[in-house]
Amino acid sequence: MNALTINLRHAISEMLHHKLRTLLTLLGMVFGVGAVIAMLSIGEGAKAEATRLIEKMGLRNLVIEEKVFDQETLKEIREDTLGLTVNDVRALQESLPFVEKTCGEKTLKTWSLFSVNANSDGAVKAVSPSCFEMSNLEVSAGRLFNTEDNSDFNQVAVIGSEVATQLFPDGNALGQRIKINHLWVEVIGILRKDELSKDEIQGIKLGAEHNQIFIPVETAFKRLKSETLESQLDTIRVGLDESIKPQVASVAIDRLLKRRHGNIDDYQIVVPASLLNQQNQTQQIFTIVMSSIAGISLLVGGIGIMNIMLATVLERTKEIGLLRALGARKADIKNQFLIESATIAAVGAVLGIIMGIVLSFIIQSFANWPVEWSIFSIILAVGVCLITGVAFGYYPAKQAAELDPIQALQKN
Repeated sequence: MNALTINLRHAISEMLHHKLRTLLTLLGMVFGVGAVIAMLSIGEGAKAEATRLIEKMGLRNLVIEEKVFDQETLKEIREDTLGLTVNDVRALQESLPFVEKTCGEKTLKTWSLFSVNANSDGAVKAVSPSCFEMSNLEVSAGRLFNTEDNSDFNQVAVIGSEVATQLFPDGNALGQRIKINHLWVEVIGILRKDELSKDEIQGIKLGAEHNQIFIPVETAFKRLKSETLESQLDTIRVGLDESIKPQVASVAIDRLLKRRHGNIDDYQIVVPASLLNQQNQTQQIFTIVMSSIAGISLLVGGIGIMNIMLATVLERTKEIGLLRALGARKADIKNQFLIESATIAAVGAVLGIIMGIVLSFIIQSFANWPVEWSIFSIILAVGVCLITGVAFGYYPAKQAAELDPIQALQKN
């Protein structure tokens, strides 16, 4: 049996001999590792959620949104610009060589939305057929409407899963008709539900498509009335090719729209890639701060280990003297106490992993924050815990190794 195994067994025996003292020493390490794992898993979850949200917007897309004004300001603005229009979409597609695809959207004001079975509070959007692809939307049943449906002013609709449940509780929505204000449309598709915990990032709304109804934009222009001051579109999506950075493209698009809108700033350009960078930076700061706070528990745990090991050295002074008298080297004594410190830290780390997992699920349940597990975060927390245990155990181990064997044997 080698020295490492003997020292490890001895360390475990000492821990079991002083159960309460060991438990109190472990608490700092357990809370520290648990908190670090929980905070990093929440940070990773938020990062992954942000990535999924941005993917819905498209990293190679730009989103142009109209700004909201009060009625008096809007009257003045409409003297010089009509707001976002289909002609803007065409101009972007035809004038800028790096624009790969475009689509227009309009959220419609509804006062009546129902089927023969029930009413719904869902939002109604008029969109170009290309919007589905650019927003990464797919159907779970039926089909999406196409360019032909749009150009022929077909009265068709694609609805979200929640709207389908509201309007058709029996689950048979395809082929059924719903009424939007005074317009009857046929349901030709039901969207697949995205499992996202949020529907916005950095204050930008990203959809909640499960509670929305989509109809062709040309059908809306032809069949539904709009208010006098309303712009044709409230959102334009622009897909970029690989030849240009989104941030650079946004400048060129802004210049083109400024010329078309009489140099009036009645829109804003959202760059999803920039949003992702901002979100990641914010999340990184949050993770660093929270992990640093959690790391204080590890520091406290390390101090606890040093304190308990110093007490152990005093208790076992005669044992140390006897070992030295029997031929044990200073290095042997030092290794024995270092292994004891490392064992305490290792047990604390294992219990901390369990606590971190439990804590993560509790936070996820009560705060509705996404959790994403990272092997790196667990390895990092355990590694820091072991290093802390050994580092704070080094001084007591050195003190034990430096004891004079004769004086140690004479201690009462």
